[in-house]
Amino acid sequence: MSTTDLLLKERGALCDTLAAVGPEAPTLCEGWLTADLAAHLLVRETRIDSGPGIVFGGPLGRHTEKLMEQQKATGYDAMVAKLRSGPPLWFRGPMAALNVGENWIHHEDVRRANGEGPRPTDAEMDDFLWGSLRMSSMLAKRRLKNEGLVLRTPAGLERVVKDKDPKVILTGEPGEIVLFLSGRKESAVVELDGPPEAVAIVIAAKFGL
Repeated sequence: MSTTDLLLKERGALCDTLAAVGPEAPTLCEGWLTADLAAHLLVRETRIDSGPGIVFGGPLGRHTEKLMEQQKATGYDAMVAKLRSGPPLWFRGPMAALNVGENWIHHEDVRRANGEGPRPTDAEMDDFLWGSLRMSSMLAKRRLKNEGLVLRTPAGLERVVKDKDPKVILTGEPGEIVLFLSGRKESAVVELDGPPEAVAIVIAAKFGL
């Protein structure tokens, strides 16, 4: 399965969930309901000028919020239908990889905020999510000062984020580790092993954007 096919498969599943829960369901994104999340996904893909506001917030974020409100004004069903039709062409080729994780994480933002637990993932998605941890690990390393961190899966895959003692071992399925390192720590099903002080620091670290 190509990366584009993987993206479209996850995108369809996300849209099914959005349609099922409706526009006013909670998400793991603080302050956002499902209508806000749908608008964010559309603005992110269709308005390049939304990027600075998404990353930096503040005055730039207010512009992005206006763009989201414009999307929301079209109606929730219309937003879900537009998402279901797939991303713009530039996100279907080499840039498709940038969107797989985004759609997977936001799908879990909806599912888990509405009482759902981890869902089974196939080998292709697991491989993709594990590979995406290369970038997440680089960002996470910058958030740690005096603590080491190693990522492990039950299948035996391992990635060293920071090789330093005291060391924390974070164990979970690839998607659960992705959620943890994207800032969804309370919803990620993982195990943390190591000195209690170091574990507490890793839990408190500000991962994600």
